[in-house]
Amino acid sequence: MNNRKVRVRFAPSPTGPLHMGGVRTALFNYLFAKKNNGRFILRIEDTDQTRYVDGAEDYIVESLRWCGIEIDEGIEEGGAYGPYRQSDRKEIYKEFAERLVNSENAYYSFDTAEELEVMREKLKAEKSSVQQYNAITRSNMKNSLTLSEDETNKLLDDGAPFVIRFKMTENEEVIVEDLIRGTVKVNTDQLDDKVLFKSDGMPTYHLANIVDDHLMKISHVIRGEEWLPSLPLHVMLYRAFGWEETMPDFAHLPLLLKPSGKGKLSKRDGDALGFPVFPLEWTDPKTDEVSRGYREDGYFPEAFVNMLALLGWNPGTEKEIISMRELISSFDLYKVHKAGAKFDHEKAKWFNHKYLVGKSDEKLARAYQLILREKGVNVDDSFVIKVVKLIKERANFVFEFWDQSFFLFQAPNEYDQKVVKKRWKENTPGLLSELKEQLEKLETFDHESMEKEIQDFLEGKEIGMGQIMNPFRLTLVGAGIGPGVFEIAELLGKEETLKRLQAGIINIKRE
Repeated sequence: MNNRKVRVRFAPSPTGPLHMGGVRTALFNYLFAKKNNGRFILRIEDTDQTRYVDGAEDYIVESLRWCGIEIDEGIEEGGAYGPYRQSDRKEIYKEFAERLVNSENAYYSFDTAEELEVMREKLKAEKSSVQQYNAITRSNMKNSLTLSEDETNKLLDDGAPFVIRFKMTENEEVIVEDLIRGTVKVNTDQLDDKVLFKSDGMPTYHLANIVDDHLMKISHVIRGEEWLPSLPLHVMLYRAFGWEETMPDFAHLPLLLKPSGKGKLSKRDGDALGFPVFPLEWTDPKTDEVSRGYREDGYFPEAFVNMLALLGWNPGTEKEIISMRELISSFDLYKVHKAGAKFDHEKAKWFNHKYLVGKSDEKLARAYQLILREKGVNVDDSFVIKVVKLIKERANFVFEFWDQSFFLFQAPNEYDQKVVKKRWKENTPGLLSELKEQLEKLETFDHESMEKEIQDFLEGKEIGMGQIMNPFRLTLVGAGIGPGVFEIAELLGKEETLKRLQAGIINIKRE
């Protein structure tokens, strides 16, 4: 690992919503930067204007902000190495593309789309092992290597469409050490002459990426596995520019895999299996299709980040609930796995549950009050705090609180007939009437007092707990659900408990 000041960048393209795999790439860059007292840079790579999607850039920024990933330099923050949007830097790239042409590491190519297609079809018909624009095929194409200098200049002067291609060397072993993958070795005969600069005045990803990383003094390039095939070309570009001494270290992160472990995780998988693959909800500006987001699905950002961090990396301990501060202090690129990381949506919910129960009852009560008010329920915060304390262990998300506690805010107006059929016997109304008389005598109406009173009552009657507790719950809740029935009764209070008990005795009938 090099000893330069750590400067890393997350460089997404604004071609749609940011996938959770992209968020993980940003997170690992951020953790590495903070661990090493470095800088985290957001650079928007919008060189492909045909794929630009309105709103995608803002979505990227908002997603990082929601996750708590703080940007040191970027399109909004500025910095000494801006602009940080590639479309604002296009004049820079032309100069560097021409520098490669002048050093004979690149060349002008004037081939039309039709001529390129003819070349490919010819090579296919010949069953050639090489079917790309490279050191072998370039000699038969229309470019500044096959044309005279005068012919080339005339085409340029006449405004003929062109691209600038990298002149890949022949039969050379490109060897580079990846911080995660180890030694990567590729022969240049397997590589084509990639387009670096297009006739529309915009660079391709490869040129812009290398130039920007160099000018922004990027020390480490931490990116997804899908960029591993581009690594040899990028190394060759650094050499061609004479920047080998300042070339960053590379680390290619493992893929996020489907829950089955087979193939890369995609939006289609989320749609089919019922989970989001984007951090925030996204509305497609062309189709108005809405894609779910972790934020809108009720996840806490800390839980989402914690879950992502452990997909392909772990701190070397059994600990799973790890704060951002702890992630930063323990993060190590050498502990990132090579193999793909299988995504488990149930585990994601588990993480959210752990963060939920770790939050204060007061904070959760404030969040729950928003839901209650939407439902027209107006109760004191002190009561909601008690409710939350009772039910939070049973929920993964705040929005689930209502299903776990609605009966604490409204008396049942119907009773679950399955429970009635199973639990409501002929002698039940009589037993509950006797129970009601015992409860009426209680001066202290808390769950301990109730439990003792009912225990004594059951022993005196020589009947089992189930014969009285299940129908008692039915009268309070309307169903066979919820936390401990004594805790429910305590929260409802003596008056409401007795009122519901009496209503159940009168209204519950076996069908």
